[in-house]
Amino acid sequence: MMSMENNTVVTEFILLGLPDAPEMQVPLFIIFTLIYLITLVGNLGMTMLILLDSHLHTLMYFSLSNLSLVDFGYSSAITPKVMAGFLTGNKVISYNACTAQMFFFHTFASVENFLLASMAYDRYAAVCKPLHYTITMTTSVYTSGHNACGFLNASIHVGGTFSLSFCKSNVVHHFFCDIPAVMALSCSNKHISEMVLVLISSFNVFVALLVILISYLFISITVLKRHSAKGYQKGLSTCTSHLSAVSIFYGTVIFMYLQPSSNHSIDTDKVASVFYAMVIPMLNPIVYSLRNKEVKSAFKKVLGKAKFSLAFGF
Repeated sequence: MMSMENNTVVTEFILLGLPDAPEMQVPLFIIFTLIYLITLVGNLGMTMLILLDSHLHTLMYFSLSNLSLVDFGYSSAITPKVMAGFLTGNKVISYNACTAQMFFFHTFASVENFLLASMAYDRYAAVCKPLHYTITMTTSVYTSGHNACGFLNASIHVGGTFSLSFCKSNVVHHFFCDIPAVMALSCSNKHISEMVLVLISSFNVFVALLVILISYLFISITVLKRHSAKGYQKGLSTCTSHLSAVSIFYGTVIFMYLQPSSNHSIDTDKVASVFYAMVIPMLNPIVYSLRNKEVKSAFKKVLGKAKFSLAFGF
C-alpha cells in the first residue's frame, strides 16, 4: 500500500478490488472478456434489431434501444480497464482517468434510473390510455430530460467527491473508481459529501420507484378489469420484462448508494458492483428478448434475411 503524506498531491490511484494472484489473472480475464463480449453483442444487437425492423419503430422500442446503449455505455466505462489490468498486471489509474471513469459510469447509471421510470410510464400509457398514447408520450416523456438529469447528477457527485483532499492513501479497494470507495480515502471531512450522495441518490431512486409503482398499480387495475384471458395475458406480458429489469437494477442501487460509506463492507460491495456494473448490462437484452414475441419475430426475420443473402450470394 502506498501512503500519502499530508503535503503530497495524489496523481494516481491503485485499484485493488479483484484477486491479484498470478494464477487467477488469465481465468478472470477470460471470464470478464466473455461477459463484455456478450454485453456488446446483446446491447448493440438489440439496438440494430430495433433500427432494422420497422415494426419495432415505436416509443417502447425506442426507449429499449436507449436502454441498450446506456447499458453498453456504463459497462464500457469499467470493463475494458479491468480486462487490461488482468492482462498487463497494471492496476494503476491516473487521477484524471479515475475522474472520467466515475463521471461516465454514474452518468449512464443515472440515465438508466430515469429511463426505467419513463418505460414504466410508457407501459401505463400504452395499457391504460391507448387512445392518447402517442400524443402523451411524444410530448412528455421521450425528451432529452433524462440525459440532462443524468449529466447533472453525475456532475454533482463527482464534483463533490474530488473536491475532497486525498492524503492518507491512494489504494482504492475496488476494481473501478466508484464514489463510496474513492470517498473513503479522503482525509478531509466527507460528511457533507456523503450526505449529498445519500440524499440525491435517495431522491432520484424514490421518485423513479414512485413513478414505477404508481404506473404498475394502474396497469394492474386496468388488466384485472379485462374479462378475457387474452387481454389479461397481453397486458401482463408487456410488463414482466421491465419489472425483472427494475427489480435487479434498483435492488443493487439501493444496497450500494443509500447508506454512508462508513457502513459499507468492502467485499460485499465488490460482489454487488460486479453484478450491477457488468452482469446487469449483460442480462438486460436477454431479459427483454426472452418474453417478447415482437423482438423474437424481428430476430427471426433478420436471421432469415441474412441466410437468404448468404444463400443468394453463393
